[in-house]
Amino acid sequence: MAVVRMRRISICAMKQNRKSILELLQELGWMEVDLDSKEEFEQMDTSGAKNAFQNRVHLAEHALEILDHYAPEKTSIFAGLAGRDRLHGDIYEIAAPMRSQHSKTAENIVNIDKKIAALKTGILKYENQIEELNPWMNLTVPMNTSGTKRCSFFTGTLQEPLDEAQVLERLAKTAPDLERFEIEVLSKDQDRTYLALVCLRKEEQELEDALKKLGFARPSMIIRRKPADELSKIENEMKEVRSQIDDLSKEIREMKRERDHLRLMSDYYRLRAEKYEVLGILPQTKSVFAIGGYIPETYADTLKKELETQYGAAVSIESIKEDENAPVILQNNQFSRCGEGVLSSFGLPHKGETDPTFIMTIFYVFLFGIMLSDAAYGAIVSIVCGVALIKFPRMSENMKKSIQLFFWCGLSTVFWGLMFGGIFGDAIDVIAKTFFHVKLAEGESLLPALWFAPLNNPMKMLVYSMLFGCIHMFTGLAIKGYMCLREKDYMGFLCKVVFWTMLLLGLIFILLPTSLFESISQMKFTFRPTVNVIARVSAAIGAIGILLFSGRDKKNFLLRIALGAYDLYNITGWVSDVLSYSRLLALGLATGVIASVINQMGSMVGNGPIGVIFFILIFIGGHMLNLGINLLGAYVHTCRLQYVEFFGKFYDGGGREFKPFWANTKYVEIEGGKIR
Repeated sequence: MAVVRMRRISICAMKQNRKSILELLQELGWMEVDLDSKEEFEQMDTSGAKNAFQNRVHLAEHALEILDHYAPEKTSIFAGLAGRDRLHGDIYEIAAPMRSQHSKTAENIVNIDKKIAALKTGILKYENQIEELNPWMNLTVPMNTSGTKRCSFFTGTLQEPLDEAQVLERLAKTAPDLERFEIEVLSKDQDRTYLALVCLRKEEQELEDALKKLGFARPSMIIRRKPADELSKIENEMKEVRSQIDDLSKEIREMKRERDHLRLMSDYYRLRAEKYEVLGILPQTKSVFAIGGYIPETYADTLKKELETQYGAAVSIESIKEDENAPVILQNNQFSRCGEGVLSSFGLPHKGETDPTFIMTIFYVFLFGIMLSDAAYGAIVSIVCGVALIKFPRMSENMKKSIQLFFWCGLSTVFWGLMFGGIFGDAIDVIAKTFFHVKLAEGESLLPALWFAPLNNPMKMLVYSMLFGCIHMFTGLAIKGYMCLREKDYMGFLCKVVFWTMLLLGLIFILLPTSLFESISQMKFTFRPTVNVIARVSAAIGAIGILLFSGRDKKNFLLRIALGAYDLYNITGWVSDVLSYSRLLALGLATGVIASVINQMGSMVGNGPIGVIFFILIFIGGHMLNLGINLLGAYVHTCRLQYVEFFGKFYDGGGREFKPFWANTKYVEIEGGKIR
């Protein structure tokens, strides 16, 4: 439950050691480099080299995408948990000697893919030609045939589907004097009629003019062969092109063994591009250069000693200024580290804020278990997560934190499932009654709840849900008080914490013995008169204190009272927040009710062989679906309770994540050796 203390580090060293120092910083990954440029100093223009390296990265990534398309890598569904491959040693010593060869391989893959794309474009062209040629397949002479010395032959189309009689009928109306011609309808579709015509050469123009009145047009495609022969030629050419595509595709598939080399090449040039980006922004003179940034206090002295001893650098370590937006690193124990992802999704603590990860994680696990509230479901979640953590020790850090969180949430669910008597809902009782003919009295169970069953007593569960909510929110208020005392804001502690605590606790103790609360909760509270008086006095003092002191920084008394009244109105927000915890009841009941319905559906067929098979299928499918839905619901609503009800009492967030200058690889995890 802490934020790592940061320091600002400034390094000034000889220019001849610039590259070596950057390599050391990149190897260690301890420092976030401040890339604010200093205009009064000259800077090295590394944009050309950086762009060249980035282009190599893009080339490798493109080649890998092509390989994934033509030769998909066979991976299991758990490949995302396995983590990156480990590289032992210096990435430059391993990758640099072969970088030219690997670059040529990537270029070769990309060029072959371009050839395939061009050939596929040709295939599309052939397919379009075939589509245009198909309507003319009944023509037994070449389309460019012009006829004989006295007779003309030509082809064309009409812009509507007509048969031969309809064409002749319309021609008779538009050109009644034309009689010496022949028309053959070769084919027609929903939009066109395809014609072949023979007429006297001297009447060709007159016939064509008459046809144009009917929407006639000569074909745009004129071929010198019979359509059938042209089709055969095109199909042969397409077959040859497809054969070329197959050969080129096979050539790409044969290069799938280069996949690991291309990944290494991508990471190699990625590191170089990042290093040159930093190199190009460093302020420098002819002899020296400077670099500054942020470093965890734990590593500051070690790095300073290393740079001064090995490179004779001048290193200055300074405290963070009040107005400086330093990056944030969280430092928590093994348990609470799993909740850092939930916190960072809302926002890291800004300067001066307390890291609430530890307390938040405890409440997260606690509330999650109540929402899922089935021991069998919790056991499944914990077992799956535990096996994943053991089997895949090299998974990414964020993934590991998430799985660890669900592991603990699963254990919490087991606990609350036993407390509430939920093991696959009421599966044990249903199986006993259906298949073993065990007789159970109304409300009796073979595995009764260790505490109580929310399905049988929902109002009791509602009361406890609100109780847990009050504890959750008052804890947030207590953290707010701690922060005020730590900053010596005693008036803030009094006004924002003490008065509100007095008001809320007073109202709670006033409400508990009332008949309204008794009718809702079926629980009766009786306090001594002294307690009732103390509750009323506490609520009154809290309300008056909020009214008078919430606007204490304003000199105008009326304005102070108005601001105090507005702040006091926030009591409705507290009521709303308490009611929000009814979702603990709602989601817990949803899990149990749906599970019970699934069990009842499975037992409908009876206890015969078919009934057993039916029950098993419904049981497995139904409970897996119920687990998935309610697991998602518990995750979302538990996050919501942290972000709104808990953080709303003390936490703003808005801190900036620490982003060190280090070997930020994508495919390999570097171990050992020095990054240069």
